[in-house]
Amino acid sequence: MKKQLFLGLIIGLVANLVGIYLYVFLFIDLEFEAAIKAAMQNDTIGSLIGLGAILNFLPFFVFIKKHQYYKARGVLFATVIAAIVILITKIV
Repeated sequence: MKKQLFLGLIIGLVANLVGIYLYVFLFIDLEFEAAIKAAMQNDTIGSLIGLGAILNFLPFFVFIKKHQYYKARGVLFATVIAAIVILITKIV
């Protein structure tokens, strides 16, 4: 049970990072590191994280469809972590 939840969390975090990378690769004309630095300087890093979190829908619904509810909870927890990070970046 805990192992499945942790695996879902890791999958959710990786999906978020892949989503960020895909967004930067497809829509921003800068390299990945330069885009992250520019987002931090322009205070848009929260938006970038939020756009990356969209990719969490895919593993979440796959796990729900396969009745792997603990993995789906882990992905949901990763999305909540992303939301908390976005909140912190907006406050600071």
